[in-house]
Parts: sequence; structure tokens; C-alpha cells
Amino acid sequence: MKVVHVTLRFDAPGGVETNVREVTRRLRAAGDDVWVYASDLYDESRWERRTGYSPEVDGVPVRRFPVRKRLVPGLTMPMMIGLIDALGASGADVIHAHSHRYGHVLEAAAVADRRGIPLVVSMHYHPADAQEPPLKRGLLRVQDVGFGMTAYRVARALVVESEREAGLVREFAPSERIRVIPPGIDLASWSDPASDRLPPGLVPPDYFLFVGRIAPNKGLETLVEAVALLPPAARRPLVLMGRDWGRRAALESLAAERGIRPLVHFLGHVPDDRTYRAVFRAARAFVLPSEWEAFGLVLLDAMAAGVPAIATSVGALPEVLEGGRAGRLVPYGDSTALAEALRASVEDAEGTRARVRVATERVQGLDWSVSADRYRALYREVTAG
Repeated sequence: MKVVHVTLRFDAPGGVETNVREVTRRLRAAGDDVWVYASDLYDESRWERRTGYSPEVDGVPVRRFPVRKRLVPGLTMPMMIGLIDALGASGADVIHAHSHRYGHVLEAAAVADRRGIPLVVSMHYHPADAQEPPLKRGLLRVQDVGFGMTAYRVARALVVESEREAGLVREFAPSERIRVIPPGIDLASWSDPASDRLPPGLVPPDYFLFVGRIAPNKGLETLVEAVALLPPAARRPLVLMGRDWGRRAALESLAAERGIRPLVHFLGHVPDDRTYRAVFRAARAFVLPSEWEAFGLVLLDAMAAGVPAIATSVGALPEVLEGGRAGRLVPYGDSTALAEALRASVEDAEGTRARVRVATERVQGLDWSVSADRYRALYREVTAG
């Protein structure tokens, strides 16, 4: 069986990108004929395109296509040039497209419909950000409904990562086609702490950690405010690890206004896996203050590292943290509540240890190999159907 995964970006930082990479490399290593078709776009926020990509990533062959912006009023829906012809000639038994409101999903659906190829779509759904103007939120909702009436009517399965995401997409997509397949973590890579390395001087001692894009929807202004609200005994440095998506300057200015600029450290993207894991292991607590997360893969990294987690009660985060048993939950945008959770992570040793124990047990059932097995079974299901 040949399966072609279609995704906008590949071999680049991001949750969708990690999901595609981890699943496809395991399927390929098990002998499955798996390919990835992706654009030449590396960073969507800067519209950064690259050349010289490797034709193979972790043993998975990759085809690249030029990408262009196709503007819908006020919105960007990238389209891959040549993708339709390539999919039609691919000999795929299953086409597996990733993301929602993207042009390549419509292109994949067009080929699947015309040629009778089973289509699977992993939606990675994200509702409109609250800070978006009402007109744009309305246009995004129109896109939701439009995709539900077109691409998702063609798909034989729609994959979501949590029950929360499933409830949201049922509002516009065929509910009988929805399948919940949680993402995972490479537990083997976290099994040997001695193999990880923390370069001298990279981070200050005893810090709070955020990992992800330095982007508007990540709630980082609230996090900076929360650190500033802490009493001196509970205050710790704040390390932000991830690529800047346009918010670093504003966060630096806010930290300076609140008198904590020396405490805020930006690491940027850390490509070395051993360094990445070591930064997690050395943290006092991991914080994910996002406005929305379809799952929150980085929470699994914190859980595998044995680091206390704090997250907002949005998206699937309460599911991942078992309603607060595996980590502390706070309302989105509430800097006072977040400051209290940070303080508790420092001062409430017993409560923190109890949550870490639950988190450590929970993460054991979320290895990427489990996700890969479930996708393989899904491909058999849609081809048999």
C-alpha cells in the first residue's frame, strides 16, 4: 500500500510538522511505502521559502513543490504548484492531507474525488484567535463550513487529536467520519538523561520554561506579567525557547516596563535534540499559557522529563493533564492565576510531586509507535471501505 502524506511544511519546526515526521518515519521503517509531498516553504509567518532540501528525511522520500499565496479576502490560503498533477500520477492507494483551511487539502480532495483514491485528513484544527477582528473571524468560519461541504465530504476519515477537537469539528464536518488519534512522543529518546547535554551558560539556573513559537496566540504577555507579579522569593528567570513569530520585541518591552527584563531569556529554535531535552530537564516548571492548543505536544516533553507542567484550560490541554491531576490548569489570560500556579510549583512541593507522578504514568501510553499503528489500521479501514 502506498500512502502519500501532503503537508505545507516539512522538516521544519512545528506541531503538525513533528506529527507528520514522527508517524511517517515509523511507518517507513516498518516497511510501508510512505511518501511526503510538501512545499518549499520553511517559515509561514515570514513567507520564507528555501531550496536545497534533502530528497529524503529520516528514510522518508520527500517531493517539494513551489508554493504561492492565493488570497481570499483578508486571508492567505497557500497553494502548491504542480501538486494536483503529481498526486494524480503518484499511484497512491491513500492520500493523507494535513491541516485545515489550507489549499493543499482542497487540491488533495480534488484528486481523491476524481480518481477514487481514499482520502484521510488530519485536521489539526485551530479556531479563530480571539484577537482577530470580527470580520476575519466570520471569514474563517465561512472557510470552516466551506471545507466541511467540499473536502471533508470527499474524505473517508477525518483525524483529530482529542475529544475536544472532535466536538468542535462536528459543527461543520461529517461526524461519522471523525477518528480520534492522539499524537505521541519518542519515549526512547527520553530514557537516558545522561546522554543529554546542556551547554555551559546557555540558560540560567532554576528557571520557568516556555517552548513554542513566540507568537501572539501563545499567551506570552500573560506569562511575563505573571512572573512580574510573583513575590521575590518565588520569582525565577523565564526562558523562552522557540522561533520568533513577531512577538519578541513586544515581550522585551513589556518585561522592561515591569522591571524584569534581566529575567527573560530568549533561546530561539534549538535544533539539537540532546540540548532541547536538557533544557527541559533543568527547568523548575514548564508553562504553556496558550489561547488554544489542539493537543499541546510540548506538554508530553515536560511529562517525559519529569518537570511540573502549568497550562491554560483551553483546547485539549485539560484532557492531556487529566483535568489538573497531571499538571496545574489556569484560565487563559489570567496573569494573577498564572502567578499563583507558578508560586505553587515552587512552594507546594507535595502537590507538585503528586502531579508529576501522574504525568509520568500518563505519558507512557503516548508513544509515537502507538500513533503509527493506529494510522496503519485506519489506512486498511478506508481502503477496505
